[in-house]
Amino acid sequence: MKKINYSKAHARYLKKLKKEKALVAFWQIFVFIAFLGIWELFSSVGVLDPFFFSSPSRIATTLATLASSGNLWIHIWTSLYETVLGFIIAIVLGTIIAILLWWSERLRKIFEPYLIILNSLPKIALGPLIVLWVGSGTGATIVMCVLICIIITTMSMLGAFISCEQDKIMLMKSMHANKFQILFKLILPHSLPEFISVLKINVGLSWVGTVMGEYLSSKAGLGYLINYGSQMLQLDIVMTSIVLLCVLAGGMYLCVCPLEKRYPK
Repeated sequence: MKKINYSKAHARYLKKLKKEKALVAFWQIFVFIAFLGIWELFSSVGVLDPFFFSSPSRIATTLATLASSGNLWIHIWTSLYETVLGFIIAIVLGTIIAILLWWSERLRKIFEPYLIILNSLPKIALGPLIVLWVGSGTGATIVMCVLICIIITTMSMLGAFISCEQDKIMLMKSMHANKFQILFKLILPHSLPEFISVLKINVGLSWVGTVMGEYLSSKAGLGYLINYGSQMLQLDIVMTSIVLLCVLAGGMYLCVCPLEKRYPK
């Protein structure tokens, strides 16, 4: 591979950037370790009541106990499966609906007020109906996840489609481009940065939907563990489940981040 020769000024700039990244990474790790240390210390000396706030050591013990029993992996897999499936369904359906509303201005004018109303509706209010419609368990959880994510996806993508410059659309029309060509060669590429932003937003929302769905009707999953732990006053289980949710949500977010670097705004 051919070596690139940089100027001295550019080499110093790259060295400075590398140093800055290393410094940021160091402080991120330091803050995390310091937070765990202070939390453990305060729990040990009684500043924080470990019954209510748990502690890193108690969370580690609970994690090991759940893992040794084999139940932990069932709960993790259940929540991850429901979240990823609901996330994908919401993204696909929301984008298709946004395309249909962009395609027909009349259709958009008819349904846009309903989208706004549905977006403002607390989805948890539909929980009992969802259980009656699709039954309890995984199906209800996935539906709840989709309902929370799909409206945001539709509205965000529709806004991105509409925001495309009219001059560019008119230029393509003057070159006899049909609507399919305008959509695939102009509108969708223009909306790619917004699509990536929607993916990042829906990572968090999909986990919210999954936990809410598992609260309503589920016998497995991290949301079920949180509900079970709170009812049994086993708050170590609650805190352990929350930590696992943070790790899994962070992992999903990291899967989306490379797309943002590849297709910057």
